[in-house]
Amino acid sequence: MGGERVRRGRGTPARAAVYAACGAVLLAGCASMPDSGDLRGVESTPRQDSQVRVYAVPPSDDATPTQIVQGFLEALTSDDADYKTARQYLTPEASKYWRPEQSTTVLSDGPGARADREPREDSTALTYTLTGTKFATVDAQQAYAPSSGHYSELVRLVKDDKSGQWRIDAVPQGVVMGKSDFQRNYTSFNKYYFASNVDVNGSSLPMAVADPVWVRRHVDPTTRMVRSLLSGPTNWLDPVVRSSFPTGIRLRKGAGPLTPDDRGKLTVPLNDRASDVGTGRCEEMAAQLLFTLRDLSPAVEEVELRADGGQLCSLTQDGAATVATRGALNQPDHLYYLDGKDKLVRVAAGSRSPDPEPAPGALGQGEQRLRSVAVARDERTAAGVGLNGQDLFVSALAQGAPLGEPVLRSQGKTEQDRLTPPSWDAQGGLWIADRDPARPGLYLLEEGAGRPLQVRTPGLEGRIQAVRVAADGVRIGLVVENGDQRSLLIGRIERSGPDEAGSGEQPTVTVVELRSATPELEQVTAMSWAGDSRLVVVGREHEGVEQMKYVAVDGSTPDVPSPAALTGVKALTAAGDENAPLVAYSVDGIVRLPSGAQWQKVAEVTEGKAPVYPG
Repeated sequence: MGGERVRRGRGTPARAAVYAACGAVLLAGCASMPDSGDLRGVESTPRQDSQVRVYAVPPSDDATPTQIVQGFLEALTSDDADYKTARQYLTPEASKYWRPEQSTTVLSDGPGARADREPREDSTALTYTLTGTKFATVDAQQAYAPSSGHYSELVRLVKDDKSGQWRIDAVPQGVVMGKSDFQRNYTSFNKYYFASNVDVNGSSLPMAVADPVWVRRHVDPTTRMVRSLLSGPTNWLDPVVRSSFPTGIRLRKGAGPLTPDDRGKLTVPLNDRASDVGTGRCEEMAAQLLFTLRDLSPAVEEVELRADGGQLCSLTQDGAATVATRGALNQPDHLYYLDGKDKLVRVAAGSRSPDPEPAPGALGQGEQRLRSVAVARDERTAAGVGLNGQDLFVSALAQGAPLGEPVLRSQGKTEQDRLTPPSWDAQGGLWIADRDPARPGLYLLEEGAGRPLQVRTPGLEGRIQAVRVAADGVRIGLVVENGDQRSLLIGRIERSGPDEAGSGEQPTVTVVELRSATPELEQVTAMSWAGDSRLVVVGREHEGVEQMKYVAVDGSTPDVPSPAALTGVKALTAAGDENAPLVAYSVDGIVRLPSGAQWQKVAEVTEGKAPVYPG
């Protein structure tokens, strides 16, 4: 174990050129690179400076084996488009078979490297072991997944007989880097497909579903996102979405980089597979592109698709809203909550009106007291759980609408062992979980009525404590208690079975491939969807303090500031529209968090609880 060690630190490449937007050239760490000892980098290039570029330096003629390994690891964190500099550290044969795009392994700290033996002057081959602790991986589809465990891979070097130069001739596929370098190099954006079996309350418009992927932030991300969109959805989302791009469509050979013109129009040249696409389908393709590029390239106001030398169609950002719908674009009319008498009231969304009005219908104006509520996305129907948690009621939000009998009843012996707060999907389906230890289950009431359908949850370990369905209707968030932990899991909703109206048979609904969105939190106490692919959660790490933060559906942490701290949060809600303020129920009552401000009371009331936006 006495071999030479190299430590890849959390930092700016030890030999790299950093090009700023002004054109000045800075050399980071240009002093002679040590050829032995423990090497550590300095703090990474600041993430917030989008104009900074980092380029690796090729190997020097007299580079030692240690310097070759260190230089190669540094080059993996640079902004070279095709890892051209990193390949200079490899033999021609190794470069031929190395596939850096196959995966990215992210370690908690930078990779360390240990030579298996001390190099001698007559050495012609050496082996180094790369080590570290896994934090996450990004696969060939650019999909992120949290990871853990020990990382260990071999790198072999050989010395060329003629030149006397050391080069790497065996290297692991993909790239490896520390967490801080990953955060500097990569960023996440959503690409969009359409839900394959979701009818949005009778709307003829398809529902767009976000599919987050990770791209290198300084290496033509626009073109890379377009290519990723054309290649199809990631494996996890694929069973429940469709793409309007026909199979085999790609960018025309030699196309790129894609940039909008001075009027904001982006021209996307496709191969001949797109030549026969009709106007309607072409506009859906353009809508997918516009949704995908909205956050990545705000300058893009219009997309023009071309193939075989001619225009297929053109669509503007405003026109995309007439072709498809997207959850984050839906703005709620009202915020709802329960007043001091446990009745449903509402205020205009974003308003600080001191006079909330009773919600029309039995849940706001009747005698039934409630402990939790959910309002359908069209704000025409509401569901409420009775004060003791046993009964679920559904009523129209209309003057004089009756309450009716409970549509679901729990047999749990205590309030904590009965019904969770409900949630509505994009189809008008009502979801709720029964926490009864004797017969726990997840239930769906199509259109909020009829016989409750028990939803299958294969592989679920633990008891569901909270349910929230995404606006797209194909993903669901579940807070699951298993032992002494409460985790937020994201599942995919799959539907099958009878489609014919009046058949009397219920479809089969299954929540599959549940995965954690909060791997670093031990206790999740509240959560809500807060956009197309992110949620806001309240929870704490092991032996940590309670915190509120955003998390992405893939388990990563979005590159956005966390909400301002709030004490004693019992519930919170966020709208699909990311510009709508967060609303929470805490020791301070019902409060909201407008953009750029601090928490403030929603209304001047002494009592109130269970705030919800529609959904």
